[in-house]
Amino acid sequence: MRFYWAAVAAAVLIMADCSETAWGRAAAVSQTARQGQTSPLGAHCDGRGVNFAVYSQNAQAVTLCLFDGSGQETARYALNRSDEGIWSGYIEGIGAGQRYGYRADGPYDPKQGWYFNACKLLLDPYAKQVSGPAEFSPILYPFKPGTDTGSLDQRDSAPYVPKAVVAEDSYDWEGDKRPDIPWESTVLYEVHVKGFSQLNPEVSEAWRGTYAGLGAPASVAHLKRLGVTAVELLPVYLCLGEAHLAQNGLSNYWGYNPAGLFVPDPRFSAGPDSRAEFRQMVKNLHAAGIEVILDVVYNHSAEQGAAGPVISWKGLDSRTYYKLNQEKEYSFQDYTGCGNSFDLRQRAVLQMVLDSLRYWAEEMHVDGFRFDLASVLGRTGPSDEFSPDAPFFKALAADPVLSRVKLIAEPWDCSAGGYQIGNYPEPWSEWNGEWRDTLRRFWRGDRGQIGALARKMVGSPDRYARRSPQASINFVTCHDGFTLNDIVSYNIKHNENNGEGNRDGSNDNFSWNCGTEGAAGCAAITELRQRQMRNMLMSIALSQGVPMFLGGDEMCRTQRGNNNAYCQDNEVSYLPWQRDKQTAEQEEFLSRLLRIRREIPALHRSSFANLADGHTGWYDRHGQRLREGDLDLVGDNCLGIWMSDPQSSRQWLLAMCSESRSMEFTLPAGNWIVQASSDCKPEISECRLHMIPYSCYLLSSL
Repeated sequence: MRFYWAAVAAAVLIMADCSETAWGRAAAVSQTARQGQTSPLGAHCDGRGVNFAVYSQNAQAVTLCLFDGSGQETARYALNRSDEGIWSGYIEGIGAGQRYGYRADGPYDPKQGWYFNACKLLLDPYAKQVSGPAEFSPILYPFKPGTDTGSLDQRDSAPYVPKAVVAEDSYDWEGDKRPDIPWESTVLYEVHVKGFSQLNPEVSEAWRGTYAGLGAPASVAHLKRLGVTAVELLPVYLCLGEAHLAQNGLSNYWGYNPAGLFVPDPRFSAGPDSRAEFRQMVKNLHAAGIEVILDVVYNHSAEQGAAGPVISWKGLDSRTYYKLNQEKEYSFQDYTGCGNSFDLRQRAVLQMVLDSLRYWAEEMHVDGFRFDLASVLGRTGPSDEFSPDAPFFKALAADPVLSRVKLIAEPWDCSAGGYQIGNYPEPWSEWNGEWRDTLRRFWRGDRGQIGALARKMVGSPDRYARRSPQASINFVTCHDGFTLNDIVSYNIKHNENNGEGNRDGSNDNFSWNCGTEGAAGCAAITELRQRQMRNMLMSIALSQGVPMFLGGDEMCRTQRGNNNAYCQDNEVSYLPWQRDKQTAEQEEFLSRLLRIRREIPALHRSSFANLADGHTGWYDRHGQRLREGDLDLVGDNCLGIWMSDPQSSRQWLLAMCSESRSMEFTLPAGNWIVQASSDCKPEISECRLHMIPYSCYLLSSL
């Protein structure tokens, strides 16, 4: 306690110094705001004025600063503190459109976890709209750049921090209705808002790369043609740039660097109102029966660690908002690889995350969320270990709104004990990284994959037996890694343009270039690559579980071997809309697969098939029915997955071969026809299917 009050005294001296800085001279002496309401948090107008409320348990004072449209500070108000640590004030005569920010006073000592610096303007954690830049500047740091983090920088950061804008809460949804597509009928399409329409000539030039572009008629028509039922959008929250990227002339394209958890990023807005434009996009997609799922980041923020900038939570109350290690001079616990981790053990932080989710679900009408590095959110045990009974998971399950939306986990983080695939509670679904790796390894010809392949293709009961096949999100590609085209074109990553000496990105890609690195050298390699892409599309579309496709894979998109294109805001990352014969055929192939999927009940079961009931099973290429114990003993890389519909007596057989030589597959009794195939000229004769090297076939009984 002696240190604490000494630090407070030091903060008073700091404020005396800051009073002579630019921000101290910018406006009249602070007034004390009228007592405001402590709930809800954020800024809310009632027609006569605006109520402001922000949480900081440890600040000694919080000042509200108002700004005009040019960014000039016009007024300053001291807020009132409640016993719960909420600072509030009511300001008459202002309303929607008012720009504002906060400054928090208190001790500055990073070795004790304090980062208060009243010279730094802070964005409201509950801001719903912003005005101004969200770009890196060295003035955002609380200390002097190039010096020890304990030295205070007294330069005003207001010109470099986005200003929160009081938002108008009313909006006419015009009868918008959620599609409410059941999990067993869901087909996911992961895509970046900008990258999807940036190069599409059928979208108005002013709308390309924006929310309006994604909701444009040509965009919606493409998604409908494919047969996807939900777009899973890479982060749309306000994102801040990073120093090392700015120095290399790059930017954080993916957006996994959040600065505002309630703000649709203006980067993706064609007009001045990003909220209204985002809502219109949602309405357009819903009208077409397509759901909107957001990739959300609640595991860390853009403020990094001790040496990072101060833009919001860190300057308001770093010892509450972040996990700090008291035994190591209050260093930031970094489970994310991004410098910090939000502390959901704290009631105020848990409330902030839940409020953010409810806002997007209720006010923005989104249909679900995919949680980046979700294991961080469950690290609430005594030693900060993951627990499926963590308060965050329990709060979602009990929430009347959030318990009804789609919840998807990326079931790992970047630290020991973070890989928790299969361990999330109901009703969560999970990105199944094991499914991805098994299918990639099988199709490149690795031995010893048949047992894992057989289990993955029937919904991964080895992981999700206590849940359902829909717990497994089945994918071969996603934003993080190679595209489908690059899996079959590159053996190694080529991330040189990221400016990190090709050290970034995973080295374990389980890819195969089919004999030539990069561009194909001959027609035979081109044909093999096309067949391999069709093999993997068939595997995703015709497996039990929830299929997910990476946007652009239907167009044979390449990132030129870059498997970590997070900073490539250019044609490397954009969807290529100029179609040739190959891309047109691949798009039609995927569309046909998804039509077939809808027609096969066995592929969208709501529960696992009983392998003993005679309606699902596995066959080897000799036509022998395989028991589960036989799967790991199969000698060649061929497998048949058999399904039947007891109501119609129809049967289907998915035959998969990743041998480098042709094989004969003896078919079960019955009359069989090929419905879909990666082989352009499939052959059946005398109850035998001729399988060419690296091929996949879906057959149905007559």
